[in-house]
Amino acid sequence: MAAPSPGPREILAPSPEAGRRAAASSSGHRGLLWRLRDKQCRLGLFEISPGHELHQVMCLMQAGLWAATQVSMDHPPTGLPTEEDFSEVLTQVHEGFELGTLAGPVFARLRRSLGLAEEDYQAALGPSRPYLQFLSTSKSKASFFLSHDQRFFLKTLRSREVQALLAHLPRYVHHLQRHPHSLLARVLGVHSLRVARGKKKYFIVMQSVFYPAGRISERYDIKGCEVSRWVEPAPEGSVLVLVLKDLNFQGKTINLGPQRSWFLRQMELDTAFLRELNVLDYSLLMAFQRLHEDERGPGSSLIFRTARSIRGAQSAEESGAQNRRLLPDAPNALHIVDGPEHRYFLGLVDLTTVYGLRKRLEQLWKTLRYPGRTFSTVSPACYARRLCQWVEAHTE
Repeated sequence: MAAPSPGPREILAPSPEAGRRAAASSSGHRGLLWRLRDKQCRLGLFEISPGHELHQVMCLMQAGLWAATQVSMDHPPTGLPTEEDFSEVLTQVHEGFELGTLAGPVFARLRRSLGLAEEDYQAALGPSRPYLQFLSTSKSKASFFLSHDQRFFLKTLRSREVQALLAHLPRYVHHLQRHPHSLLARVLGVHSLRVARGKKKYFIVMQSVFYPAGRISERYDIKGCEVSRWVEPAPEGSVLVLVLKDLNFQGKTINLGPQRSWFLRQMELDTAFLRELNVLDYSLLMAFQRLHEDERGPGSSLIFRTARSIRGAQSAEESGAQNRRLLPDAPNALHIVDGPEHRYFLGLVDLTTVYGLRKRLEQLWKTLRYPGRTFSTVSPACYARRLCQWVEAHTE
């Protein structure tokens, strides 16, 4: 891990009030058709409105993130990241709370490398519109949020998970530079939130794998095992957005056509990287969207771009390990792969669980509790191999 900086910085935060007024003024001019389309795209999701148990926390997060992004807009990082950038902690003092930004310059560079404008990032995460919530099938005690445009996903983390993420951050950034089409989720920010003099709570901001979500029909969270990997599907006709699991996927396949070999190789590279970090219990998120007739085949009207396909490998010797593919000209395109009939949204998430003493003891207990059955808590080498085997068996 990078050496610690001389000390954390603490500054008074700018107010997002002006940004909120500008956004409100802009939204007032939007037409009825836009508002109806927006509501249709949010079917199955719920706005966190006043009275919701997470409304106050959401408001603090929004105000804090608006101010934190303003810092990177006013002082954009230049040059290559330094050790101090990886260990920087900037605390902004607001009325009644503090928001910390960890390794801010590193994540600002990462956002820029993805072609994400800071103004758009600030507008999506700021206080102009409420975050969304969905019915989570996760067994963790984390809280989950979606930005109103569904492009960004926010999740609370434990302190030890944040420590693991920051310890691995230099290698994570290097891996994404070498493999710009990596399936690893793009973490865009790590923050702490403390209300009054209470205990710090941590959260991260990521690109949502399931974006744009308008025509997605099925969503899955895959770990390559069977224990606790079934979710009761929503009743037919329900608008609930549920993420299903491994056992729900039985009898189905992912038809990637010529993209299959790329996908299998990228899975090998990414899971090998996570194995080297001693990480397990991550998930392959998948979603399906049926392609329209004019989106299929090489003569489709879908415009492709390859700008990010030619970046990554630092030398000719490394180019053999570099996977390349055409990217749909759409937001968050890194997570999108087109097969003959369907568009697939694919990404590896939850990259912060380290195989330490706690997990080794959990593995021993589960071995006794579930003899002859497969479960998520196994060694990182076994976990990576098993997930790659699952993918190979369920793709064509």
